[in-house]
Amino acid sequence: MTDLNYKHLRYFWMVGRVGTIAAASKLLNVTPHAISAQLASFEASLGSTLFRRVGRRLEMTEAGERILGHADEIFALGDQIVETLRDGAQRRGLPFRIGIPDSMPKSIVYRLIEPALHLERPGRLVCRESPLPALMAELAVRRLDLIIADRPIPPNLSVRGYSNLLGESTLTVFGSPALCERLQGEFPARLHNAAFLLPGEDVAFRGALMQWFDKQRIQPDIVAELDDSALMKAFGQGGAGLFVAPSAIASYICAQYQVRALGEISSVRAQIYAITTERRLNHPVMEAIRLQAAAALQADAQ
Repeated sequence: MTDLNYKHLRYFWMVGRVGTIAAASKLLNVTPHAISAQLASFEASLGSTLFRRVGRRLEMTEAGERILGHADEIFALGDQIVETLRDGAQRRGLPFRIGIPDSMPKSIVYRLIEPALHLERPGRLVCRESPLPALMAELAVRRLDLIIADRPIPPNLSVRGYSNLLGESTLTVFGSPALCERLQGEFPARLHNAAFLLPGEDVAFRGALMQWFDKQRIQPDIVAELDDSALMKAFGQGGAGLFVAPSAIASYICAQYQVRALGEISSVRAQIYAITTERRLNHPVMEAIRLQAAAALQADAQ
């Protein structure tokens, strides 16, 4: 009988979940060569081929798929044991870990998550911010329970998961009072040649926004491109340029940043997705987020 090497199993599980040895090496903080050697030893000890190479990616064999399912259960149980013991009696429950991409408007995220803070036994919410590919890798190996993102799982990421559309919102154009007063004409024509803060390439609706400008034959004066939505609003508040944000938080943005809403772009929408490794995540925090998303984003649509 072959004794199971759990170190080998964990390396196999990491590669199986994130899809590539390179991605697994970053999470494990070991070299790709070391992982390849561990995988070879694991396959030799089992007498089975677990991966086949397809281009630059690894594809699991039928044997690998079966083992991955058992590994999921083993490491999920291990995580539960660690979390149960952590913090002892001071804990109110297991933490619920949420990943938030850099490009997500933080005011939208807060609006969705805030009701979960008032659950009877919510546990501790842990929010991590990072680029979406890095968060997907964390989700794949169960270091996150949920990602709230502005797009579904990108097709170029070989990570297994489910994308659930929570809702969507039109976009509104905002500007400081002084900047708005200098603009001539009606919306949207008054945006032509106006100083504009463009969302960064990681923002999902950027492409649709640029297409809308082209269709309207509007050429704004793009003075800056900003990945971080909070930084963009700060620039906008200072009068550096006009900016767009989801209409669902228009009232909040006007009050918080002392800016004005110039007009709505109804044909371009910001979407909000819940990304999980389970088809339906039955957790009180997730249910609270779903209900809040339905209420907040439906209110915007009406």
